[in-house]
Amino acid sequence: MEWEAPTWVSYAAIWLATLALLLLSLPRRGRKLNLPPGPKPWPIIGNLNLISSLPHKSIHDLSQKYGPIMQLRFGSFPVIVGSSVEMAKTILKIQDVNFAGRPKIAAGKYTTYNYSDITWSPYGPYWRQARKMCIMELFSAKRLESYEYIRKEEMNALLISLCKSSNIPILLKDQLSNVSLNVISRMVLGKKYTDESENSIVTPEEFKKMLDELFLLSGVLNIGDSIPWLDFLDLQGYIKRMKALSKKFDRFLEHVLDEHIERKKGVKDYVAVDMVDVLLQFSEDPSLEVKLERHGIKAFTQDLIAGGTESSAVTVEWAISEILKKPEIFMKATDELDKVIGRERWVEEKDIDNLPYIDAIVKETMRLHPVAPMLVPRLAREDSIISGYDIPKGTRVLVNVWTIGRDPTLWDNPNEFCPERFIGKDIDVKGQDFELLPFGSGRRMCPGYSLGIKVIQSSLANLLHGFTWSLPGDMKKEDLNMDEIFGLSTPRKIPLLTVAEPRLPLSLYSE
Repeated sequence: MEWEAPTWVSYAAIWLATLALLLLSLPRRGRKLNLPPGPKPWPIIGNLNLISSLPHKSIHDLSQKYGPIMQLRFGSFPVIVGSSVEMAKTILKIQDVNFAGRPKIAAGKYTTYNYSDITWSPYGPYWRQARKMCIMELFSAKRLESYEYIRKEEMNALLISLCKSSNIPILLKDQLSNVSLNVISRMVLGKKYTDESENSIVTPEEFKKMLDELFLLSGVLNIGDSIPWLDFLDLQGYIKRMKALSKKFDRFLEHVLDEHIERKKGVKDYVAVDMVDVLLQFSEDPSLEVKLERHGIKAFTQDLIAGGTESSAVTVEWAISEILKKPEIFMKATDELDKVIGRERWVEEKDIDNLPYIDAIVKETMRLHPVAPMLVPRLAREDSIISGYDIPKGTRVLVNVWTIGRDPTLWDNPNEFCPERFIGKDIDVKGQDFELLPFGSGRRMCPGYSLGIKVIQSSLANLLHGFTWSLPGDMKKEDLNMDEIFGLSTPRKIPLLTVAEPRLPLSLYSE
């Protein structure tokens, strides 16, 4: 067959085929993304102008307008917000792996040894190893059970202290923080390093201020995190405060590790006494995929102390605050306690399963006052699609559990404190019921939730069993300020001042 020169038809066919290939490739490379709805961002600042000092409330208001999945821009970064059970389930369960990343913000860099803790470390081998340590060792059922005597001793000390201060106005948060800090110090560190009798390098008051500062700085909207080219200016002064706080914690943690290492010297087959001992043993394990360095031990230790102290104290303070506004709840709670426990002993952890109304009060408190109202921010590790919307890789992801807790399609009278709504309902706080996620869900769920819920339930039960609570002086329940402040946790803006009067035989309050 002789070769023939291409005709115009041939040229047209080649041109059309080439054009078709180009058109087929364009949708994948250059198609317009179908992004979630949201307010139009301003140049440079994005939507930061719409965010108040209580970001979860500002974002809640925006979600009422734009829907359960919404896109914002915080400076240079896209942020999606899920504000419904369906969106929470999609982000935290169905697409959990993709949204298991963490954004690299200043708090993680400066306060957790450059993202070396459990909370802020990026998703990968280091984090997976840390999570395994928590589940298998640090917060295993066996280990938590072995520390129950500590929780009981410190709770008894709190009850005795409150009895000695009966009919005198007290700042409840201080009392709760003391017992939480003592419990977690003995479990994690082996002793009360903040007890002045131990010649500690930090007083209890100083240490509690450090923890409050840590939670505040971990949740602030630092401008440099949203507009990186302004980071060096530290316009709000947050980075300066983070660096100063980091030095204080490092000085304390170095002291703790030095004492633990010294204690082990020359002891054959040393048995771990506390969680720092366990971490030190992990650091000597050659089989670990990622070596646990000294700064990692300090970062994990700080995480354990902070997480174990703040969540329980904040939640119990909110619970007592709500009960002071509705005395009928106190009457129902004490009626249950008197019937199940009697008036001749204190509540033990094993009793909680038989106290459904106390459990309902805890859940209702966590619904209205979640410790982390938008959970810890996540990061999209790959491009994905949610409800037909494109979520590009690198998008920051928030789940507003504060909004979910006030969703009128889920809860009757959602703004009212009503523990009865949980009676007879199989809704738990373990991350499987997306209506109630105080500890989060999925891979990045709080690893210490099992300890947290034990301390919260037993603390509240004993406070209600042992004391009648009232407001000081002529203060009326209508005068009780219920404002909050925002950080990684959300405590009361004005600490609760209250009066406790013993309601059990005084012999129970003796040492």
